[in-house]
Amino acid sequence: MSVEFLSEEQAGGFGRFPGEPSRADLERFFYLDDADLELIAKRRGDHNRLGFAVQLGTIRFLGVLLADPLDVPWGVVDYLSARLGIADPSIVKKYMRRRPTVHEHAREIRAVYGYRDLVGPVLEDLSAYVYSRAWTHGEGPTVLFELATAWLRRERVLLPGVTTLVRVVQSAREAAQSGVYGVVATAASAVDPQLPVVLRGLLVTDPGERASRLEALRAGPTRVSGPELDKALGRVAAVRALGAGAVDLSAVPPARVRALARYGIGAKAQSLRRLAEPRRTATLVATVTALEANAVDDALDLFDLLMTTRVLGPSRRAAAAEQLAKMPELAKASRVLARVGARLLRVLEESGDHVDVAAAWTALEQVAARDQIAEAVVTVGQLVPEGSGTEGAMREQMARRFRTVAPFLRLLATTIPWGATVPGQPLLEALAGLDALRGRRKVRREEINEELIPPAWHSAVFGRSDEVEVDRDAWVVCVLEQLRLHLRRRDVFATTSTRWADPRAQLLDGPAWDAARGPALRSLSLDVPVSEHLAGKVELLDAAWRGLADAIVGAGPDSSVRLTETEGGKVKLSAAPLDALDVPESLTVLRARVAGMLPRVDLPEILLEVHAWTGFLHAYTHVSGAGPRMSDLPVSVAAVLIAEACNVGLTPVVAEGHPALTRDRLGHVDANYVRAETHTATNALLIAAQSDVPIAASWGGGLLASVDGLRFVVPVRTINAAPNPKYFGHGRGLTWFNAVNDQVAGIGSVIVPGTVRDSLYVLDTMLNLDGGPKPEMVASDTASYSEMVFGIFTLLGYRFSPRIADLADQRLWRATLPGQAPGDYGALNDVARHKIRLEKITAHWDDMTRVAASLVTGTVRAYDVLRMLTCDNGAPNPLGAAIAEYGRIAKTLHLLALVDPTDETYRRSINTQLTVQESRHRLARAIFHGRRGQIYQRYREGQEDQLGALGLVLNAVVLWNTRYTDAAVTALRKAGQEIPEVDVARLSPLADQHINMLGRYAFTAPAPDGLRPLQDPAAGQIEL
Repeated sequence: MSVEFLSEEQAGGFGRFPGEPSRADLERFFYLDDADLELIAKRRGDHNRLGFAVQLGTIRFLGVLLADPLDVPWGVVDYLSARLGIADPSIVKKYMRRRPTVHEHAREIRAVYGYRDLVGPVLEDLSAYVYSRAWTHGEGPTVLFELATAWLRRERVLLPGVTTLVRVVQSAREAAQSGVYGVVATAASAVDPQLPVVLRGLLVTDPGERASRLEALRAGPTRVSGPELDKALGRVAAVRALGAGAVDLSAVPPARVRALARYGIGAKAQSLRRLAEPRRTATLVATVTALEANAVDDALDLFDLLMTTRVLGPSRRAAAAEQLAKMPELAKASRVLARVGARLLRVLEESGDHVDVAAAWTALEQVAARDQIAEAVVTVGQLVPEGSGTEGAMREQMARRFRTVAPFLRLLATTIPWGATVPGQPLLEALAGLDALRGRRKVRREEINEELIPPAWHSAVFGRSDEVEVDRDAWVVCVLEQLRLHLRRRDVFATTSTRWADPRAQLLDGPAWDAARGPALRSLSLDVPVSEHLAGKVELLDAAWRGLADAIVGAGPDSSVRLTETEGGKVKLSAAPLDALDVPESLTVLRARVAGMLPRVDLPEILLEVHAWTGFLHAYTHVSGAGPRMSDLPVSVAAVLIAEACNVGLTPVVAEGHPALTRDRLGHVDANYVRAETHTATNALLIAAQSDVPIAASWGGGLLASVDGLRFVVPVRTINAAPNPKYFGHGRGLTWFNAVNDQVAGIGSVIVPGTVRDSLYVLDTMLNLDGGPKPEMVASDTASYSEMVFGIFTLLGYRFSPRIADLADQRLWRATLPGQAPGDYGALNDVARHKIRLEKITAHWDDMTRVAASLVTGTVRAYDVLRMLTCDNGAPNPLGAAIAEYGRIAKTLHLLALVDPTDETYRRSINTQLTVQESRHRLARAIFHGRRGQIYQRYREGQEDQLGALGLVLNAVVLWNTRYTDAAVTALRKAGQEIPEVDVARLSPLADQHINMLGRYAFTAPAPDGLRPLQDPAAGQIEL
């Protein structure tokens, strides 16, 4: 039986020790309890007792008894001999002198501990387990093989031969796949017997076209214009017209549908045509269903970007320019009115209660002629309109951009599957009537909904007077601006969408909420009554206030904390900046010596060497789930990763004489293996490997993380980029939000267009980590905080710790439980004058916990929730206000810890972690050096894949540096140098002077054993 989905190393290592077991594995599988010791004690001789124990631990660890029981790492023998009190572990070598005894021990272990063979009902149970995993999750054969192995160990079933287990996995997986294909194809035919035929037609290339119909539907918009949005909406209409959205896929696990769609979207039409039925129909149904959501998302992304960059932005600039151009005219008229007003006031004062109008006019005409005064009044009235002011002038400019939005009015109203809450329903009704106005010039007031017109739009829509007719152009653009605002707040949404769906519908509710409530709230420690929960929070806040008050008194006049009184009589709290840490001579010397010892290396060699340690490149699997059918696949994957991460394209890594590095092969690997999903699985291996390097523990335990954004210019036409002159000049760009833990491992990332508020994406980044332990504390930069974000982070069990620049301007809050007297905080009473309204938290507690459970279970995006909790003017709605009230507790605790004059640890840890992230971004820039560090991917998926490759290569470099830094420190200590742990804690794995990232790239396998030789630091030093 072929074992093609297993590598030679995996097949050869099946049922064998992969190396020395970790301490945790020794304690888990080889620990001998009292019953074990009692059974072992029945053996005669230390060699038999130790041999019996080795066989017992081996069957627990591997799930099989070895033909040679002593073919185990020596660390196992040492551990067991210590447990048995045997002074000489080498005595175990005598165990093999009498084979019948060895076999007798094996039979006894099987009988006493209940180990069975894989036959009969046991085999059926394993097949059913693998089938259910393959049906539900759609994992690849390698993963299923590992899961099956774990099941056998868990159920105390002896491992069969590798080919037997491969046969079980392949059979169960093929049966599950056939079942999925059959269910989807049957559901499609039930909707319309001709639907499979229609979908197969997508694989046809029409005469005169270069690509299939399916390929045309895959291509999303790239330009920002009205006609392009009309084209994008036409794509939505074309996909929806196919009818795949009506197919009921509820009987198929969502993960299986996503897997089918992922393959269908990425595969070529020729590959899909070659698929057998019913797999082809099932793949096309899932693909078109996913394409419908993608097309809606792309159209609404483009609508939002077009309104921002083609309507709002230019109108704001035009209004400002127009206002500036009118300034001389306004100033002239204002000077006339100012002199006239001053003279009029003098006349009124001199006239007392009786004003002679003729005399008044005579006095005023000495300043300016009567017609000049009237003209000045009219001029000022026109240039400074009443009520709307600058905002009104901008709306009038927006109304002039009707031609920008006219091309897509019809399809926008009719093509998108709209939904709305009660407040958003009138807007959809107004949207539905816009296209009918396009050919008309006159629109009467009774034809529009005046309640939808904000004050800033009033003069643009109704003109200067209360007219019967309204300005059609202004009304249309007004509705579109309101649509954009309601979409962002999700009062209006698309029912078939991923990024613009209704978050309220995605929150846990009904039976799903009832089932998830207990486990989810227990995991977040929110399962106690709200009164008890808040009592604990209030007690903690009260203790923090009292502790700071005592610390300030104890610090005396030299305290770094100051209480200052403003001109308005308010007292503010401020703290002196932290002094820079001293760099001792020992640290300077250590850094120089370690830098000089790091081997000089090319970037591709790092990837292949790290793969030799971890096997991480094996995690790149084919998009179809099939096993690899080519040799040296890790070399090809490494080449593609270098091309993406260095932003140089495939040309520098192609080597036509090397079978693994031909252009065709690399193009195939790029299209079918390297994607966001496999980046995530691979990165988890690197994060785990980083935590296993001893020196990483000196930097942290992985429980502190930071999130920050790295900006990239995108010079090509794309809708997944937005303008910001500060970062992107005259172009547009995107932000790569990434999370880094205190062991310097990148643990997750999110990509967003432009430079939106960090706080909207920090939480999404933390909720979608690739691996590692869940951080307990999350640091971020100044722009990433709000009281609502503090509240949600706290509900989810994080300590949110942003760096706050304007600390003295922050409000600090106190809380008092009902029936209790307010706390006395001495000199801080005037600072703690703002009170948290606990009753508001109590009133919304059930909904707050439901939001938290929905976020932690992944049913809804944090970005959508934060938008949903915010009103038009940026203020929170009632539920958002309750979460913000709750967040004020955590925010105040954070601020009080920041200013503690007796302990700088908290503030310094935040600064240190953010400095680590900034240094990591510098290294990312150094790696991503090609094409001036700009991203040329047009589509969101390509951007995610490329920056995912950058994050992965960055983590591989950090791991390589970490391991060699650890080796260098170990070598220095062995040479007799005393190295304080405090110095080791300040070393960094973010150096790159010893790494060559430029030129053409060679992919050479590393030395088979151990690490490269360290350099002599005296031969040449590189400063870190």
